[in-house]
Amino acid sequence: MGGDFGPHISLSASTKSLQLHPNLFITIVGDAQQITPLLKKYQLLNHNRIKFVHAPETISMEDDPVSVLRHRSQSSMLVALQLVANGEADACVSAGNTGALMLLAKHTLKTLEGISRPALVSALPNNRGGHSYLMDLGANLQCGCDTLFNFALMGSVLCEQVEQLNAPSVSLLNVGRESNKGNETIKQCAEMLSATEFINYIGYIEANELFDGRADVVVTDGFSGNIALKSYEGMGRVFFARLQQAINSTWYSRLLGKVLNPIIKNQLKNLHPDLYNGASLIGLRGIVVKSHGSANESAFFYAIEQAIKEIQWQIPACISARLESVLAERDCLSHE
Repeated sequence: MGGDFGPHISLSASTKSLQLHPNLFITIVGDAQQITPLLKKYQLLNHNRIKFVHAPETISMEDDPVSVLRHRSQSSMLVALQLVANGEADACVSAGNTGALMLLAKHTLKTLEGISRPALVSALPNNRGGHSYLMDLGANLQCGCDTLFNFALMGSVLCEQVEQLNAPSVSLLNVGRESNKGNETIKQCAEMLSATEFINYIGYIEANELFDGRADVVVTDGFSGNIALKSYEGMGRVFFARLQQAINSTWYSRLLGKVLNPIIKNQLKNLHPDLYNGASLIGLRGIVVKSHGSANESAFFYAIEQAIKEIQWQIPACISARLESVLAERDCLSHE
């Protein structure tokens, strides 16, 4: 029920996902009065891999997360998360209120041992042809050094599994590369990361280097991370719009555009922001993927794809195993 354009976006994206993945089962959670006509429209009403669960309450983007936790026990978001907690679903994908999703997910699924706060992370394209994972994207506006350390650990495991990288490089987003730059929280976290053998920490990174590919995982607080992500998305849309305007500006450019269009499309298709819709809420005992509220069908489809990948790689279990090693390392150091 979340998202700016109503539930038809998630339903049409689900149709595409079911066609692509023959072993995929999807449970649609929402208000029956609105959802049933759409299930008929998309020919999903009697689909053997679609299940519908009625949830009469909806969370708006303006609702206070704490109030939602106390008073919306029948909201579609909470019901969907409970399905994951009960083992009736392997992952939850939502385009709803980010703050409510984080609070309800933490309350329903619980965090992994050693993790106090889940983090939002998403893969972004870099100029080496791969991806760099940026976290946190807005779930935690203020973070202490221990929280940032845990984010680095979780991001490293996620990148290692999904991208199949051995010892992915990890950086802290800062206002400069020099060791004396940044606030005390950043400096303390840098010392902690340098001291552990379980994270390949390579130092600070600046915002203009986010897409260079030097760091596979970039860690920051949710305030800075959200601004960085939104800046990328906005610039991406400006770039695509300006390119289209330039191609259509004269008869010569239109002619040249027809010749170059296949090449341009091939080079730019992997940069479109829709491909990177689907931020993972990691650090939980279950899989939760947050789609942008403004997502269209294509963007929501990629959020479902992200959830499928995390199910296949069993990301929570991998993070939990690494956490045990880090906690054991800390115990050894504390007794020396």
